Amino acid sequence: MTLVIGLTGGIASGKSTVSQMIKEKGIRVVDADIIAKAAVSKGSAALHQIVQTFGEAVLLPNGELNRQQLGAIIFSDEEKRKKLNAIVHPEVRKEMLEQRDEGVSNNETFVVLDIPLLFESKLEGLVDRIIVVYTTPELQLSRLMNRNGLSEEEALNRIHSQQPLEEKCQKADRVIENTKDLAFMRRQLENILNEWEHTDK
Repeated sequence: MTLVIGLTGGIASGKSTVSQMIKEKGIRVVDADIIAKAAVSKGSAALHQIVQTFGEAVLLPNGELNRQQLGAIIFSDEEKRKKLNAIVHPEVRKEMLEQRDEGVSNNETFVVLDIPLLFESKLEGLVDRIIVVYTTPELQLSRLMNRNGLSEEEALNRIHSQQPLEEKCQKADRVIENTKDLAFMRRQLENILNEWEHTDK
C-alpha cells in the first residue's frame, strides 16, 4: 500500500531542498512546479489563454512566457493571480493525479506530491499525510531577497501572496525545520519517513 505524502512550505522556506533529498532516496516526487512550467510551454493552450488574459507583454521575443513580467503582474494583484490559477491549475492537477496513480499502481512505499500552494489550492484531499518545511520569517525574507534579487517590498509581496507558514504548520502532520544546516533537515526527514514506513497506513 502506497502512502501519498504532500510536501509544501512557503516561498524560500527550503521545500525544494527537502524535495531533492527525497528524490535522492529514489522516492517518486511529483513536482507541481515542473508540471506547471510544462503546462505553459511555448505553443500550449494554457499559454495562449494567458496571453489573451494578460496581453502580449507577458511573452518574450521568442514566444515563451516571460515569467518575471507575469510575476510582477500577479503578485501585486490577487484577482489577476486567481485568473492565472484558473488557467493553469486544472492542467497541473490532471497531470499530477496521473503521476500519483502510476506510483500507487506500482505499489511504491511512498509517492510525494511537491505542491507549493497545497493549502491555498485546497489540494489536501490528494494526499494521505502532509509535511510542511518551515523557516523563520526573517530567514525566509533574506533568502528570497538574495536568491531572486528582489527588493524587500517585492519579496514581502510574494510571501504575503501565500498563507503564513505558521498556519501551514498547524495543518501539517509533520514539520521539518529549516533553521540550521542541511544535516539537521535530513535527519528530520529520515525520522519522518522511517516512522511512516513502519506504522500502519
